[in-house]
This record gives sequence, structure tokens and C-alpha cells, in this order.
Amino acid sequence: MANCFLPADILLPQGVDMTRWAVIACDQFSAQPEYWEEVRSFVGDAPSTLRLILPEAHLGSDRETAMTAQINETMAEYLARGLFRAYPGSFLYVERTLESGAVRQGLVGMVDLEAYDYSAGSTSAIRATEKTVVERIPPRMRVRRDAPLELPHILMLADDHDRVLIEPIAARRDRLEKLYDFDLMAGGGHIAGYLVAGEEARAFEARLTAYEAAVGEKYRGLPGVPMVFAVGDGNHSLATAKACYEELKAAHPGEDLSNHPARYALVELENLHHEAQVFTPIHRVVLDTDPKALLAALEATACAPGGFPVTWQMGGASGTVYLDRSRSQLAVGALQSFLDGYLADHPGQVDYIHGDDDLRALAAREGAIGFLLPAMEKSQLFRGVIADGILPRKTFSMGHAREKRYYLEARRITL
Repeated sequence: MANCFLPADILLPQGVDMTRWAVIACDQFSAQPEYWEEVRSFVGDAPSTLRLILPEAHLGSDRETAMTAQINETMAEYLARGLFRAYPGSFLYVERTLESGAVRQGLVGMVDLEAYDYSAGSTSAIRATEKTVVERIPPRMRVRRDAPLELPHILMLADDHDRVLIEPIAARRDRLEKLYDFDLMAGGGHIAGYLVAGEEARAFEARLTAYEAAVGEKYRGLPGVPMVFAVGDGNHSLATAKACYEELKAAHPGEDLSNHPARYALVELENLHHEAQVFTPIHRVVLDTDPKALLAALEATACAPGGFPVTWQMGGASGTVYLDRSRSQLAVGALQSFLDGYLADHPGQVDYIHGDDDLRALAAREGAIGFLLPAMEKSQLFRGVIADGILPRKTFSMGHAREKRYYLEARRITL
């Protein structure tokens, strides 16, 4: 069976200012249009991925249709004028230096969309970690549907405890051809990319084949079907690529589309267990509710001795509940399951909070109760998805906004 992560015909710009070329993922700063205005001012008239993507700050706006048409025209223009250099059948090894000084390692290649399913309860090799909001897909399809190129901000994760996939490439980095090395705009840190082709690419594919074959052993005894990769960031973008591919198949019944470029999507693969991968918890606060009644119901129906310890905050009071481990592989799963059921019949609304102090401040309000969730252990991610089908929404965050992936590489998705 072929691997589900493959080398791609990767396109990189040539003769451009790379700092102006690369811009951050379109789903960042959606409530801060001033960020995107500053990016436009910085980019000016220079070639840039800013002209090839639609910031989600504009999604659904009266500018969306015109901007989408302009994106497609600019893609065609960049292709016609020979802006890109192609690296066929290759991977790119990427080192991203974050503001903290940590260096995140990744490998850019393409995934087979036949091996990916974002629906809850999926048994595919590649799965979403959190619930996909299907209503968010059609607006994104309008952007991708007629585009000749794709640019990835998707981060895919491997549960590679033994570090057999990417780390061997990192150890041989000095033997690889460096393709780019520059500072990212707007506090994004630094990035360098190296070509992985020929024998190096074949060696990686051999390691990946062995890794995929052994996945079943990694999760022996766990309910559910083992998976190979999880989508850590950009799941709605990957879901959009999948939806466009399924639409293409439906429009061409009986045709062989097995080698069509739309069957694949460019992503960056990273190792969940690398030191630079930091998961931060996303806490819960329930507002406009009867906090004492909610806490009493939680203790009566969703707690058990030896359960997950979770701290609650209510006004100036605090305490600990022990959430029943039989309800989920994760504390957040047990809590979210209770909240979903309780709030279906009682007043209140959930908000998702990143900082401990922010959570405490909100929980101090009248009619509010907050829950400080523990950071998810990395080893729990794949086990949670496999056993529970999908993680609750807003389970964890992979880094801060400026640490998200920048658009840089491209790939043709039309014939």
C-alpha cells in the first residue's frame, strides 16, 4: 500500500524578497483587521502570498467575490511570468525559529486526500483532532475551487516517540541544499528550508512505510481503529481540499482521477514529541448561569473517585472536582460532554479562555463558573482521537498566533 504522505512537485518563488513573500495563515488575526492592513503596507507592490490567499477577516464580506477573482488572476500571472521554480518529486525540510528561540522541525510534502476523513468517528489514516464545522467549508471552497495553485498552512502531526521520521533528516541537514533562509515578517521569527530529494527522499519514504505498517502495534488494546497522522492546525483548510476533490469526482463519474493533482494537498508534517511542540490548555468558563447548581450537577453526574482532577473557580471560591475517567480519555472531554448536556436544558453559555488569569477574572463575575483544565499530555492526543472518535472543540492550542505556519511553498492543483 502506498504511503499517505508523499513527495510533491513543490514550487518556490525566485528572485523575490522572501520576507515580503511569506505571510501568516489566513485564519489568524481575523478580529484584528489592522494586522492585515499593516501587512499590506509592508508588502507594498512586491510579489507576495498575500495576493494569493484570502484573510478570513474578509471571508463573507462584500469584498470576498472580487478578492477571490483577483487571487486567481494573480496566481495565473505569477505562473505565466515564470515566478516559480519547480522541485519535482521532493520534500522540503523546514526549521522554524520561534520568538522563544525554540526551533520547530517539519517536512513539507503532500497528503493523499483519499486517506483523510474529517468526520467524527472516522477510521481513515489521517484524521482531524477536533470537530470540523462543516458550515465553514463552503466559503473556503469558493476560494479554492477555481484556483490553479494551493499554498499550505496545514500542520500535520506524527505520534513518533522514537523519532524515526523527521529527525534523521535533521541530523543530515548540512548535506542538503538550502533553498531559503530568512526572517519572517511581523514577529514571525526565522525560517530555513532544505531540499529533500533523490536518495534522501527515498530513505524517508522507506522509514515511513515501516512506520505506517507498525501503527497497529502502537495502540494495541485501545478501543478504536489506529491512525497514522493527525491534523494539528488548518483542519478546515484540509477539509476544504477534500470537499473540492470530492466535488471534482462527482462531476466526472467514471473517470480515472487517481493521478489528478487535486487528489492531494500540500502540508507540513511535524513530530508531536519534538521539544518545540508546546500544547497549551484552553479553559472553560460558563457565563449567565446558576454556578452553584451547575457545580452540584457536575459532581452528581460526571465525577468519580480517582477521576481527572480539575480546579473550579466561582467568585472568590475555588475547589477541585474529579471527573469520571470512563467518560473520556481526557479531562476536557469529560467536562465538555457534561457541559453540552447540561446547557441544553439550563441557561448559560460557554466561553473558551487561554490564560489562567483571564479565566479567574471571568469566573469572578456574578453568574459565572470557570474550570482550569490541565495541559494535555502529548501522548494523549492520538489515543484520545482513536478511542473517542474526535476531541472536543477547543481542546488545545499549538503555540501563539505568530507561531502559526506562514504561506511559502506552492503546488499546482489543476491540470
